[in-house]
Parts: sequence; C-alpha cells; structure tokens
Amino acid sequence: MQLNSNEIEKILPHRYPFLLVDRITDVEPGVRAEGIKCVSANEMQFMGHFPGQHVMPGVLVIEALAQTGAVALLMEEENKGKVAFFGGIKNARFKRQIVPGDVITLRCEITKRKGPVGFGVAEALVDGKTAVKAELSFAIS
Repeated sequence: MQLNSNEIEKILPHRYPFLLVDRITDVEPGVRAEGIKCVSANEMQFMGHFPGQHVMPGVLVIEALAQTGAVALLMEEENKGKVAFFGGIKNARFKRQIVPGDVITLRCEITKRKGPVGFGVAEALVDGKTAVKAELSFAIS
C-alpha cells in the first residue's frame, strides 16, 4: 500500500514545515512502514544549517524516521485518529551526511508493543547506503 502526502496528512498531525515524509511507499499496519523524503535546498533548515555547506540536521532525519513509524502504528484500526508521540531515542548513529538533492529511504519496523507504547528499529538510507540508524519508542495517545 502506498500513500501520497495528502493521505499522510490524514494520519499524521504534522504540517509544513514539519511534515518530513513525502510518500509512504509500503506499509504493513502495526508492523512496519517505508517512505521517502526528497531533500531540497529550499527547506527552511538550510538557512542556518549550515550556510555555505548545507547538511540536513540529524534530529530532523530522526523525526522523519519517527513519522514513518507513526504511520505504521496509526494505520491500525484501534489507533485511527490518535497521535503517536516520541517516547525515546536509543543508539542513534549518524553514518553519512544528508544534503540537498538526496532522496532518503525511511524504514521503521515495530519490534515490540506494550499497551499504548511501541518500540521500533529505524534506518535512513541514501543511494542504498545507511545514513542514520536508531531505536525509537512511541507513546500512542
């Protein structure tokens, strides 16, 4: 199942400039999601990060991964209309810079559930190479 940006906005509360997933390319509700983010030099963060050497902030890559995971969780019937909040970030590793022109493949697999809390492993890839990896937790409210 694929979702375009209009369909993603029906699931996530995020809006410009903080909706960081352009498309969901595959999703298995409650289990995993994969999406893409097309990085553009026109994005606001590049006004200050860094002038003359644009690099996408790592925290925004983590947020894009969390939004991808949130789509997987919020597509479950019992979670429709709810919000998935960050519960935590563990073992984040930044392996390469992401710059304008890159297309990020965002993957998040939900690995464990305990009531309204979910845990997942997430990875951002550019050109098939890992750029960022992290373990994320979500609280659904």
